[in-house]
Amino acid sequence: MSPGTARRQGLSGAWRALVPVLLWLAASPAAAAGPLDPDESLRRSQAAIGGVVGDHRFVDQQGRDLRLMALRGRPVVLSFIYSSCAFVCPTITTSLARVTDMARDTLGPDRFTVVTVGFDVRNDTPEAMRRYAAERGITAPDWFFASGDQSTVDALAAETGFSYVPLGGGFDHITQVTILDADGRVYRQVYGPEFEPPMIVDPLKRLALGMAVGDRPVADFLSRVRLICTSYDPKSGRYRFDYSLILEIAIGVSCALAALAFVVHAWRQNRAARTAGH
Repeated sequence: MSPGTARRQGLSGAWRALVPVLLWLAASPAAAAGPLDPDESLRRSQAAIGGVVGDHRFVDQQGRDLRLMALRGRPVVLSFIYSSCAFVCPTITTSLARVTDMARDTLGPDRFTVVTVGFDVRNDTPEAMRRYAAERGITAPDWFFASGDQSTVDALAAETGFSYVPLGGGFDHITQVTILDADGRVYRQVYGPEFEPPMIVDPLKRLALGMAVGDRPVADFLSRVRLICTSYDPKSGRYRFDYSLILEIAIGVSCALAALAFVVHAWRQNRAARTAGH
């Protein structure tokens, strides 16, 4: 056999060996999909506002069942990540941890729940999600890292307007955090990957102020006053109780009462004058 013939046969054999790999790559979603259309992703995200998410079933990072319906009754801060992401997803989660810690300090404990869903369903197992949370030091009992099957993840993504496609061995996805109200309705979309505190805290604050008064009206009233009079201080990067708002409210109420007293007094004088005239 000549060297040229041997070389051609070697190349032919190499191509035959590569055929299955090339066919797999051509058929794989990562090869077929392209990057997201930013305008369409944003349109889809905004269109989800006002919709109600279903009662989807997941498994949390401890291997326990997690039903979204069981979280009703208080707002939910919902994010999507894939655990093997090296850059954007960890940034989203770390920023969200910082801001939700601040929200708990501002609004009080048990005011909301955080759920992070892994959308790479083949790899985002409960163990992978537990490790992802641990690597970022997240131990809050009301933060669930959820794993689900493909149909469940896709259904929740559609309901919340979250877009993602496989791309280049990873995923291209919108950097979005969704805030659900106590009834599971999409209330606000927040876009990252990093968040200023008011982007998350203020919507939660408004939802908290809209909650029905419970069995402790005095405590609930004081809690509402505390929330109303808590504002974000960009200099310190923290929320603080703003006593000037209390003063403004007191002045406003005093002025309203004074005006009412003046009107009543004038009405009585006018009535007395008419009576005396008769």
